[in-house]
Amino acid sequence: MLFKCDFLHSYHFTLSLFVLFLDCFFITNFLNFFHALSMATAHHRSVFFLLVLVLVLFTGGVQAARFNQRDSAILLPSEKQEPPAEEGGEPVGTRWAVLVAGSSGYTNYRHQADVCHAYQLLRKGGLKEEHIVVFMYDDIAMHELNPRPGVIINHPQGENLYNGVPKDYTGEHVTAQNLYAVLLGDRKAVKGGSGKVVNSKANDRIFIFYCDHGGPGVLGMPNMPYVYAMEFIDVLKKKHAAKSYKEMVIYVEACESGSIFEGVMPKDLDIYVTTASNAQESSFATYCPGMDPSPPPEYITCLGDLYSVAWMEDSETHNLKRETINQQYQAVKERTSNFNNYNSGSHVMEYGNTSVKSEKLYLYQGFDPASANFPPNKLLPDQMGVVNQRDADLLFMWHMYKNAAEGSEKKSEMLKRITETMRHRKHLDASIDMIGVILFGPDKGSRILNSVRARGLPLVDDWHCLKSMVRVFETHCGSLTQYGMKHMRAFANICNSGVSQALMEETSEAACSGNELRQWHPAIRGYSACY
Repeated sequence: MLFKCDFLHSYHFTLSLFVLFLDCFFITNFLNFFHALSMATAHHRSVFFLLVLVLVLFTGGVQAARFNQRDSAILLPSEKQEPPAEEGGEPVGTRWAVLVAGSSGYTNYRHQADVCHAYQLLRKGGLKEEHIVVFMYDDIAMHELNPRPGVIINHPQGENLYNGVPKDYTGEHVTAQNLYAVLLGDRKAVKGGSGKVVNSKANDRIFIFYCDHGGPGVLGMPNMPYVYAMEFIDVLKKKHAAKSYKEMVIYVEACESGSIFEGVMPKDLDIYVTTASNAQESSFATYCPGMDPSPPPEYITCLGDLYSVAWMEDSETHNLKRETINQQYQAVKERTSNFNNYNSGSHVMEYGNTSVKSEKLYLYQGFDPASANFPPNKLLPDQMGVVNQRDADLLFMWHMYKNAAEGSEKKSEMLKRITETMRHRKHLDASIDMIGVILFGPDKGSRILNSVRARGLPLVDDWHCLKSMVRVFETHCGSLTQYGMKHMRAFANICNSGVSQALMEETSEAACSGNELRQWHPAIRGYSACY
């Protein structure tokens, strides 16, 4: 009986001590707890600590079970998660992005729509506005032909993507030189605009998306000169030498965009690149009027580009913490080929350090919590109606002409515009053909000008020569325009054949004499090359 009483007394004392212990955590009653602990015998303290140990093991097991349950459970879209650490425990650095629409004019609506779409996607992924630099001419949202003023869409049923897009570099400030300065983080070299630059550090990642017209070795800009491949590659090399990023991913939408990197993109810059097309083919516009799928009936321009909407719509339908860059590359490659129909699709290419593509997409594009439950299935729409990038402006003008009232001034104006555009195109083509005949003879001219180098070789050996030949041609024959960019390979092959600038001057003058340049004169349009 005495043993039983002692046991009960010991039990009640220890239990009281344990209650005080819990009390100290929930009511912060630390003084009472430590006083009681000092009054306890060694036996009481031993029993007390045994109870604490049981409590710790029990709650730890519960928490572990909860953790395992949460890890395997479906998360609610509202459950925001911080980006996890990388393998090895290294934290994720700052994500930076540079978005470039390299065109202007309502006929090129799709390029600015692509960039606005990319901006909204990255913001939903958690990238901060101060870490996203946007280049776009900003002349379509309020354009008189825009049926929805202040609205830009990138899909037939798409939402307004224009709201909130920062106007970092617009109008005359969308230039190659500003792009280079922004990438290098050189505020002093920036002319106009917001002054925002990529002020990245060694552990940061950079995502670049460019969309516009292109040609062999060049990417377009609304203000001359163009972006030339070697100049762009030199900027990337300088960025790498400055040790101001960890890794970089570049997506490029343009005709012959593969030629920007073919044979000149090093593999040791920690940069991974994909392009909409290889070095010798066009890319394609989509969501165009009269095609399937078609934009709303009030739109007479294409809303997007095939490669661009392919990667963005893929990102929007996948959990980017699970999807790798390579998985997106494969999905976009399939869709941009229009499902292996290369008459209306192009070959998506990859360059640079391909080991980067094993990483998860969220490291560059961020993570939208709403995508946490998205299944890993592929987005497999039907084949899409497309038009060659270089003919999208003609499609636009034709719809303008078709919709204009018979006998109206608008109809006459559009007819004149179409005929002038086609006349200048034929002039450019014929001038290049004639230059080939004069330089290399009628049997070899076309073959030499259009020859494509083997895979892995650059477009041209002397990039300064390429720029000088382009400038000579434009002086005598007029601006290349976004259509004539396709002839850049001809100028490259003229350089590769050892033709002197003096001979090119003489030949161009002969080929284009008697042609009135009028609005196509480079004094009005600007030279696409400067040196």
